[in-house]
Amino acid sequence: MTRPEFSRRVPLQRIGAHGLEQDVQANAAELQALAARLQIPAVTSLRCRFTLGAPSRGAVEAEGELRAEVTQVCVVTLEPFEAVVQERFRLHFVPEGAENDDPDPDAPDEVPYRDDAIDLGETATEQLALGLDPYPRRPGLPADALPGLLGIEGDDEVVDPIEESALPDRPHPFAILAARAKGGGGGGNA
Repeated sequence: MTRPEFSRRVPLQRIGAHGLEQDVQANAAELQALAARLQIPAVTSLRCRFTLGAPSRGAVEAEGELRAEVTQVCVVTLEPFEAVVQERFRLHFVPEGAENDDPDPDAPDEVPYRDDAIDLGETATEQLALGLDPYPRRPGLPADALPGLLGIEGDDEVVDPIEESALPDRPHPFAILAARAKGGGGGGNA
């Protein structure tokens, strides 16, 4: 197993009977490695505050608040832009191998840990990855920017292939075949 780019391991015994609040923050080298892992131009800051509940039979309930500043590339213009990712989350850390085979979809996600320690840095990285927009658009980009960038001008119409009402009114190809099968013609030579 390779070492994570951003690792902050907290032993269960440190959490104690009253729980633990822990802040984790990535340094410059870790931020650079995270950007490479997440395949984005830059991660300029990453900070996450965790509230960990007291361990119960090896399981630890956790809440987290993440804030990161990143550079992403706009899927429309291909220009880089700055973005802020803010996420709140709840997790359930469990010993590796003790994950529930039939998890409750409404329950917090289970995160396995090993060697009696929870890696809060890796957890923050995973939450950042989940919080990134998979199709980022730079702020202020007009909704109709794509047609102009594609060279479609003026009265040229962009048709949404999913919107059936936008399609021209013509018979469905299978309707023509069905009419032919019934002997009704439908045009063309057979």
